[in-house]
Amino acid sequence: MYEPIRTKSVHSMADTAQYPHRTREEELDIQLAGHLAALLAVTDELGLGRQGDRIAEQVARLRGAPPARHAALTRADPAALHHRALALAGRALVVAASRADTAAAILTAERMDAHTAALRDAELVGTP
Repeated sequence: MYEPIRTKSVHSMADTAQYPHRTREEELDIQLAGHLAALLAVTDELGLGRQGDRIAEQVARLRGAPPARHAALTRADPAALHHRALALAGRALVVAASRADTAAAILTAERMDAHTAALRDAELVGTP
């Protein structure tokens, strides 16, 4: 009634050994380095050089090479930059915690506190 299948399934034909695979730890390292590099760009944009240097050290440790630094300051709204930095630090903290990277977790938690304080100060100054 039905004709038998004469060819192998494409799923069994795929040779997974020919493609490079990364471990979960390697993927988390890449993800954490990306979040920290984005946080570094915003930190440099805010003109926070010393804090940026600490973030750059962590990115260099994860990537094995120093990151590119953001040199020019734009006229972006500081409150918006602090909001963005807070969100990026939160993402980095989640990844750092999942890979049990204490140094990166402490650094990102400190950055979250600093940006939260900056936003709180901006709200107090902005209200009459």
